Amino acid sequence: MQHRTPEHAAERPTEPGPGRSEPVPFPRDRPKGCPFDPPTELAHIRAERPLVRLAYPDGPPGWLATGHAVVRAVLADPRFSGRYELLRLPFPGMPAEGLPPAPIGDLTGIDPPEHTRLRKPLAGKFTVRRMRLLTERVEQITAECLDAMAEHGPPVDLLTMYAQPIPTMMICELLGAPYADHAFFRRHTETLISQSAPGAEQEAALAAIHEYLGELVLAKRANPTDDLLSDLTDTDLTDAELAGVGGFLLGAGLDTTASMLALGTFALLRDPDQLAALRTGDGDGIDRAVEELMRYLAIAETGARAALEDVELDGQLIKAGETVVLSLLAANRDPERFPDPDTLDLRRNATGHLGFGHGVHQCLGQQLARVEMRVAFPALFARFPTLRLAVPPEEVPLRSAANIYGVRGLPVTWDGV
Repeated sequence: MQHRTPEHAAERPTEPGPGRSEPVPFPRDRPKGCPFDPPTELAHIRAERPLVRLAYPDGPPGWLATGHAVVRAVLADPRFSGRYELLRLPFPGMPAEGLPPAPIGDLTGIDPPEHTRLRKPLAGKFTVRRMRLLTERVEQITAECLDAMAEHGPPVDLLTMYAQPIPTMMICELLGAPYADHAFFRRHTETLISQSAPGAEQEAALAAIHEYLGELVLAKRANPTDDLLSDLTDTDLTDAELAGVGGFLLGAGLDTTASMLALGTFALLRDPDQLAALRTGDGDGIDRAVEELMRYLAIAETGARAALEDVELDGQLIKAGETVVLSLLAANRDPERFPDPDTLDLRRNATGHLGFGHGVHQCLGQQLARVEMRVAFPALFARFPTLRLAVPPEEVPLRSAANIYGVRGLPVTWDGV
C-alpha cells in the first residue's frame, strides 16, 4: 500500500536502537502485500546507523550504506570506484573474488579518466533542451501505443503493449536501429539484467548485441543518417567503443523506463488519491509527479563502490579494497531527507532523490526518461479514464530477481466505449 497504516508504522523503530557490532546480512525480502515498500529490515538498520558492516556468504565483511547523506557522499567521492572487478557483492551466485571487468563501452563499470573520455561525446546528445525537443516524437509513439491498446480491447498486458514499446522505439530511433529488431534487443537485455540467468546465457546475450551493433556501426560509417550512432562516428571513438556504447545505451534505456512506466502505473492504480492528483496536475505538477515516482519506487535498488584508499565516513573507517553496497531504495526512503518517506505524495518536492544515481555516473539518459514519463503517464489515464487492474493486486507478478525491480506483467482493463 502507498499510505502508511498504523500497523506498518509500528514495524519500524521511532528512535535509533543500539549500534550493531556484528555484520548484518543484506535484506532482500519485501514485506508481503506491499510491493512498493523496501524490506522492513532496511529501515531498522538505517534507524540504528546509516553505515554498517555487511556480511558476505564467503570472505570478510563489507559495508552497507542506507542513509541518504551517506549514499550520496559515496557516489560523489572519487576515492570510491565503480569498476566491476574491484566490487564484491553479497548476492547469491556472485564470485567472491570480484566481478569481470566492464565490457567495452559500459560506462557504469569504469572510472575517470576513461569514463570521462567515453561519456563526454555522449553528454551533449542528452541535454535537457535536446531531449525536450523529442517530446513531439514521444507523444506520437505514445498515441500509437494507445491506439493499439484500444484496437486490441481490454484486457491487455500494459507492460508489453505500452510500457515496453515507448522506450524501445525511442532508443531504436536514437541509435538508428530498425524497430523491427526491437524484440531482439528486449530479449537479450532481459537476459543481461536478470540475476537468475546463467552466466553463459548472459555472455551469449552480450555477444549477440555487440555483434549486431558492430554491424550497425559499420553501416553508419558508410552511410550516416540522422541518429546518435551516426553523430558519434565523427568522434575519436573506435568501432568497438561505438558498438559498446550503443549496447550500454540499449541496456540502460529500455528496461529502466519500461519498469518505471509499468510499476508506476501499478502504484497509481493502487492509490486513487494520488491518481486524481496526477489527472489534475499541470506541467509543473507532472514534473513533480515523475520525480516523486522515481523517489518512491527506486527501481534501481542497489549500487556498489569499492574504496581505492582508506576513507573515514560517518565516523567509521572503510579500508582500501572494501566494498560499500549502496541501498538506493533505503536512501530514497530516508526520513532525514524526505518527511513521511513511505507515503507516495505526487505534490512533494522530491528534488535530491537518488533514483537516477548521483555523481559522475548519474544516469546519462535521465532527461529522455523524464520526457517519456511526463508524456506517457498522463496520456494513459486521459485515454482510458476507467483503467484498472484486471487481476487482484496480489496476483500481479513481480520481478524481484533482477537488477531493476518491476513487474513481469501488468494485466489491466477498462470500460468499453
